[in-house]
Amino acid sequence: MKIYAYIILQFIFFASSALAQTTLSEQVIYYEDRYNVSCTDEKITDNKGDGYDLLYGTRNMRVILHGVAYRGGANNFYHKTNKRDNHNPLPIDGLTNLCNEGFSNAIYLYSKNFSSATKSIDCGDNTLSYLQISGNSRKEMKEIIDMVYKVINREISGPIYLHCWNGWHQSGYVSSAILKQFCGYSDQEALAYWMRNTDGANKGLEAVKKKVVEFKPFEEYQISKEIREEICPCQSKK
Repeated sequence: MKIYAYIILQFIFFASSALAQTTLSEQVIYYEDRYNVSCTDEKITDNKGDGYDLLYGTRNMRVILHGVAYRGGANNFYHKTNKRDNHNPLPIDGLTNLCNEGFSNAIYLYSKNFSSATKSIDCGDNTLSYLQISGNSRKEMKEIIDMVYKVINREISGPIYLHCWNGWHQSGYVSSAILKQFCGYSDQEALAYWMRNTDGANKGLEAVKKKVVEFKPFEEYQISKEIREEICPCQSKK
């Protein structure tokens, strides 16, 4: 039955412009099956950008909320055909592939070289917007949380990709805030999540760890227990 539902949803997502007409449940089922990850620590693309070929251009991509929000890095240093410095936004093929996968927005969590990046990609029935929001202030974090909340409530169609350079530190911080907001993570669970998903590159960085622990959810962005159970991944298979 699940396979049958997936085939139907594949038709809906990629054979028509009906993405906006899908329910949250349909979107969650589609992406969970498509990327075949259940827990927050599982990777969709690896450190060199390999794994799921249709998302080439990303690195260390992981789920935050099924069908709603994903995190990772930008595949620049390891790119096979367009290698450049690691401290850059997403390459054009990364943006195009996210657009083709039905993503609504990509958010660059640093500002370096964003001025040279393409800000919008049209790919048939979908348009991907590329934004720069760091999430370092309470105001910016609220902007990110609000956007995620709008995907959950179907005011925005298609998931969001939040990324830094490697998919470790800043994306981990913002993701931990999203998990505290919508999945009820405690301060300790959020920090453990951040630590696990740095791939070992977590020495020092006390300021980031402090932000992970100190983030407090916004009272105005609440979801039901049923939605939480639907979109929140398991914490770890380890």
